[in-house]
Amino acid sequence: MVKVGDRVRFLNATGGGTVTKIINRELVLVTDEDGFDVPTLARECVIVETETTVHTQTKEKEKEIQTLDDFVEKEKQEDASYVPQEETPEGESMNLLLAFLPQNEKMLSSTNFDAFLVNDSNYYLAYNIAVMVGTKFVSKAVGFIQPNTKILLQEVDRNDLNDWEQLRVQALALKQKRTYTLKPAYDVQIKLNAVKFYKLHSFVENDYFDELALICPVVQNDMPVNAVATEDELEHLLQQKETSFPAKISKKQKQPEIIVKDLHINQLLDNTNGMAPADMLQYQLDVFNRVMAENAKSKGQKIVFIHGKGNGVLRKEILKQLKIKYSTCYVQDASFQEYGYGATMVTIR
Repeated sequence: MVKVGDRVRFLNATGGGTVTKIINRELVLVTDEDGFDVPTLARECVIVETETTVHTQTKEKEKEIQTLDDFVEKEKQEDASYVPQEETPEGESMNLLLAFLPQNEKMLSSTNFDAFLVNDSNYYLAYNIAVMVGTKFVSKAVGFIQPNTKILLQEVDRNDLNDWEQLRVQALALKQKRTYTLKPAYDVQIKLNAVKFYKLHSFVENDYFDELALICPVVQNDMPVNAVATEDELEHLLQQKETSFPAKISKKQKQPEIIVKDLHINQLLDNTNGMAPADMLQYQLDVFNRVMAENAKSKGQKIVFIHGKGNGVLRKEILKQLKIKYSTCYVQDASFQEYGYGATMVTIR
């Protein structure tokens, strides 16, 4: 049985890594040596080292740092991968909210909903979203969210909406490698009437999505929403047209569309006869660098490079180029739901 912390290799594919999350009974999240998260079937994972063995080896490696020079060198290596986030003056106030978007707004009585967490601040947030079951709580989503970002928490089945009536949102704000004003640890309980999901007027225009959304504020301008919000209070918040939320992450600001570039060689060339693997790799990297050069001055532009999973040679070369030539850009895995498991998203900064 695969457990978090186990080091595994893939049964029917090249590569492997460390199990960092159990998604469900069949699916686990494996983080490879380059830091990429790869959702993988548990039955496709072969355990190389157990969590106990990995923990012991980690302790042994920590013992190798015996001098101040060793420690400084380790810090430099960690700092090299750190990309500071762009901050705004209004982002120093904490604004946090939940948003629910119907997958089909014309069929509210039968559609499922996408639950989002929106962090409208300059702070990283460690969060826990829990629902009440009897007299206790069950966590629905746990993790970190970056500054000025919204993330999809999960799809909420319409048959499970009653489970979301009693919400508990906990959040701890912090910054990396910067001084900051200490925020309190937020612990907010929200009462949300499931009936609202079936009323079209509950879904309002907002600054964060092009679509109508049911907005559930958690923290506004550093102040948590009332510990238990009444239905009338939520109705008032949902119907507010002039929201007090800063609009800095609004899609309505006409942010540039995401550029998608498929780097598979058969998408770049009609004929590869006579080309050695090294030649094809170089051609792919030339295309990658050309796209980066064309968009070098377009701050905020997101570019998705589809390189495939394969044996990881192209991906590693792209990451190397990004670290050397484009160190100010923000790099992350692209959505595997939209682009598959082998894609990287670059944000020009």
